[in-house]
Amino acid sequence: MDFSQYWSARQKQVDAALNRFLPKATTKPKTIHQAMRYSIFAGGKRLRPVICLATAEVLRGKIEEALPLACAVECIHTYSLIHDDLPSMDNDDFRRGKPTSHKVYGEGIAVLAGDALLTIAFEIAAKCKAWTRYSHADVILELAHASGSQALVAGQVADLEGEGKKITPAELRYIHENKTAALIASSIRLGAMSANATPKQLAHLTDFGQSLGLAFQVIDDILDVTQTTEKLGKSAGKDVAAQKATYPALLGLDKARKEADRLTARARAALKPFGKDAAPLEAIADFLLKRES
Repeated sequence: MDFSQYWSARQKQVDAALNRFLPKATTKPKTIHQAMRYSIFAGGKRLRPVICLATAEVLRGKIEEALPLACAVECIHTYSLIHDDLPSMDNDDFRRGKPTSHKVYGEGIAVLAGDALLTIAFEIAAKCKAWTRYSHADVILELAHASGSQALVAGQVADLEGEGKKITPAELRYIHENKTAALIASSIRLGAMSANATPKQLAHLTDFGQSLGLAFQVIDDILDVTQTTEKLGKSAGKDVAAQKATYPALLGLDKARKEADRLTARARAALKPFGKDAAPLEAIADFLLKRES
């Protein structure tokens, strides 16, 4: 498969769907809808929605049925970035190569834009059709758990509380399993649900998602100390400046890279039951391991 062409095509599908699902920039009150769209369309990779769609493809599901769930996940992800960038959190001036939401719209509107994106994610998901094995309740519970106080928010809390402290490898893993891997794994699970995955298939894909999510974060940690702000599209070196717990800080760069290799291999191993059908997800795993931004 031509991976670049594949990724670009899926990104365009996701962007078109997000444009349909989000209120227009002219909808009253204009400021909040402009702020929501500013962050959503700021040029993200669309990793989570693309892997949601790719998972549906692996199970020979329909892209159209996975698209609303893919967009719901992207709304949740973007909300988390808006809030992460706030002065009270990570205090970042740039995201995806552009000024962060609070730099453009002020802190109050940025908080509300994040709130609105989180809320609309559930509205988008609730409007989906139900599937043979999975109901609306299953989908809403999946999104709620992945974004709640025992997953995404738990990781954010542990990340904040770990700043400037010496933490154990297990504590670092807890942060990344929740702050990053939980939503990535949920993206994959939702794509599988949209294709009526069997419980066994869902279990294998969950294992894939958890390992892929951790590998993604390890690489993110490495890039923070090896790449420039221009290359990353966000402030480079901010983790070091904030004395955050990261894999390079805890293990060193060489061991961190080996850990990313190990996790990616583990992710690929979870796809073996799907044979050649797993090609899109295998390509994504390899791409993420080798990425430079």
